[in-house]
Amino acid sequence: MKIDVNSDMGEGFGVYQLCDDAALMKVVSSANIACGFHAGDPAIMSNMVRLAKAHGVGIGAHPGLPDRQGFGRRELPFSAEEICQQVAYQLGALTAIARAEGTYVCHFSFHAAMGNIVNRDAALAQQVMELVVRINSDLIIFAQPDTIIEAAAQAAGLKTLTLFLADRAYDAQGRLVPRGIAGAVIKEEAALRARVRQFLQHGTVTTIEGEEIAVRARSILVHSDTPGSLALATIVRSEIEACGHQVAPAAEVIAQ
Repeated sequence: MKIDVNSDMGEGFGVYQLCDDAALMKVVSSANIACGFHAGDPAIMSNMVRLAKAHGVGIGAHPGLPDRQGFGRRELPFSAEEICQQVAYQLGALTAIARAEGTYVCHFSFHAAMGNIVNRDAALAQQVMELVVRINSDLIIFAQPDTIIEAAAQAAGLKTLTLFLADRAYDAQGRLVPRGIAGAVIKEEAALRARVRQFLQHGTVTTIEGEEIAVRARSILVHSDTPGSLALATIVRSEIEACGHQVAPAAEVIAQ
């Protein structure tokens, strides 16, 4: 089976870098590139596109709210029209940079608070997905399974790829545990390795309450801002290969 390994990347600004993006790009198969609002800038975006192209990594837009200080993780009171404008602006910017580098954007993955806002509002999710279709109907939408975003993308005729978040804890309802709660972010290598192996072998994850629940996913996400993200992503890739699967970009996973 082909399985995607993706990470949110290019989340620095100017001379400031969040992680070793160049090294991480050698491990992942899809890169969700920050598009300049919560993080990133034209130079970083261009460099991420070049690195992705050089390593055969799928290029994805990773739009967020315009909140650098809060790293796009604070919910701000934007209207539906404003959210759509922000998505169009960021997706358009990365699309233009990718074309200038002789390549293209193949997927789309919301960042943090923007994704949370859209995922609570079916009408907004539909509006955003219809916008995405008008810009590029070939994009693959990354989403957690059985969510408003996944349903809206499919209703709009877009392909979807569902995610397992290896470095985040789940609750019994299959939701991510808020980052402010102890144990919400999985940083220990042994714990992450066990979670990935459990997902690959059984299709389940153990929740923060200790209950096993099913996870329907074909892509594993590691956040680049999780401490030790490069080592964690390497573990994810090694576990996929050790279980006899192949790491591949989203487009190849969808095509399988």
